[in-house]
Amino acid sequence: MKVCRSRVSWLPVLLLSCSLAAGPRTTPDKGPGFHSAMPAGYEVVTLRPSGLNLSLMGLVECPELEGAQHVYEGLNSQIISSGGERMNNFPRHFSFRITASLRKIILDGPATAVNIPDDPHDLLLKLRFRIKAYHGLQMREVYADAVEQIGMPADVPYDERIYRVTVDIGDTPIIDRFVVEILTPQGELLTHFPFSVL
Repeated sequence: MKVCRSRVSWLPVLLLSCSLAAGPRTTPDKGPGFHSAMPAGYEVVTLRPSGLNLSLMGLVECPELEGAQHVYEGLNSQIISSGGERMNNFPRHFSFRITASLRKIILDGPATAVNIPDDPHDLLLKLRFRIKAYHGLQMREVYADAVEQIGMPADVPYDERIYRVTVDIGDTPIIDRFVVEILTPQGELLTHFPFSVL
């Protein structure tokens, strides 16, 4: 009888050790789905000597990313398209939509200040953009296919301007990162917004 009791008492231990040896059953974690329009950033810059605050808002427009998902698997993280296929390259075409506004509705206080001796409303019409692509530590500049003002016509006085900066990045690995820099007409950096999916 003692032997029998001993065997029964070892049975739970044996089952537990087998389940631990098999390891935990894990499924990849999925992040929230991507959308065709995604926020890229927001920054407030004080213009001197006028003292006006310039709000800069960035949005990335990329219809091919609609419904795609980031699947987290450590070093093997990947982007899965809405059709269920692994994406190895970035969508070739996407746009940065940049809103520059002198309106007094401000979400955050100014982060920096720059000297703009000219009329701030004139600055809104003459913003420049530079796009950089990073592959690891290597950087290259990407030239915009098109830069257009959308919304209010340029010849109508207004305190807000919206730009669409469209790029064709060719065959670019999905692990690369992009940064759009917003510059004054003289080339001084106002702010920058990043874009990456992995």
